[in-house]
Amino acid sequence: MITINGKTLTLSAPKTIGAYLDENNYRRTYIAVEKNGEILPKSKYDTTYLNDGDKIEIVSFVGGG
Repeated sequence: MITINGKTLTLSAPKTIGAYLDENNYRRTYIAVEKNGEILPKSKYDTTYLNDGDKIEIVSFVGGG
């Protein structure tokens, strides 16, 4: 089980953060991902796997004024 933005999920198969983002229609240009309290560089999204017990926060950037 992993937690993403406060929601607990169970993954049926190993999955990278990049695959999760793509499946859930996140636009990588406008987000930041924190894994277990540390910001994950965008260059590692496709090589970093979600593991049991991970806590993920996905933050979208919003512009305006």
